[in-house]
Amino acid sequence: MVKNGHVLDDASGPNAGRTGPGNPPIPHYGFHAPDTPVPGIEVTDLATLRQRVAGRVLQQVHRTDFHALTLITGGKGRHTVDFVTHPLRPGTLLWVRPGQVQRFHPGGRPDGPHLIFTTDFPPAPNGPSHLRGAPFGPTVWDLSGDPDLAPTCALFSRVSAEYGRPPGRVSTEVLRFLLAALLLHVERLPHPGASTSDAQGTYARFRTELERSYHRTRRAEDYATTLGYSVKSLTRACLAATGQPVKQVIDARVVLQAKRLLAHTDDPVSGIARQLGFSEATNFGTYFVRHTGTTPGAFRRAQRGGG
Repeated sequence: MVKNGHVLDDASGPNAGRTGPGNPPIPHYGFHAPDTPVPGIEVTDLATLRQRVAGRVLQQVHRTDFHALTLITGGKGRHTVDFVTHPLRPGTLLWVRPGQVQRFHPGGRPDGPHLIFTTDFPPAPNGPSHLRGAPFGPTVWDLSGDPDLAPTCALFSRVSAEYGRPPGRVSTEVLRFLLAALLLHVERLPHPGASTSDAQGTYARFRTELERSYHRTRRAEDYATTLGYSVKSLTRACLAATGQPVKQVIDARVVLQAKRLLAHTDDPVSGIARQLGFSEATNFGTYFVRHTGTTPGAFRRAQRGGG
């Protein structure tokens, strides 16, 4: 349990309070900020976060059910999101979405504004609600030396200034419009591998369907049939957006979910296999080894410090 008024609180989530016979599962933290002037959003900075929350808690692998948008303005460090470690330095923009697995690394003291909000925080009229609800999207942008850095800093500052107004004078309406402006600005930031062609719309529709169906099918043909595209069209869209063909994108999403479940639940491997649409645990094990180079059991032990 994380105290001291921070938003991390392990009293919610499907795996709250669960422990296994060995190392416990990765904790699931929900939004819990009783002192915030506006429900569903908190604006702070990484330096304050480190003062309020013990380093061992931040450095523990965990997942959250809220968004965390952070702009690094000073210092350096590293941050792991969904088992990929990213360097942090001034100009790095980090967006961790609900359900993603993350951890702060020791040995660095990056600083900058840290904006936390729930998917239920009211969007502005015609605001980017699709961004708040999307379970996928870019995680890191490097804006160092980029002309987009200055307006990004300015938008963070505007949100922070409104949030920091005296009690009773903070406007939910102003915050929702400022958040919408920030998210729309982030949406159009350049990102490595991003497509600017018509294939971007095709890829977005495919990713939405993939989120709905990855636990039922891993066949590119099924997605093509559902969406009314050819497999070649989906492959072109995926290559333009990610540099990978459609089958690799599908497999990567299945493997990511397998890693998440292995890391933050006590579900047996056979149960995880069923959740992901495998008829036999042995088939799932073979699939996992083929895509990760390790067994499900070995991966779980490594994530929990057991090997």
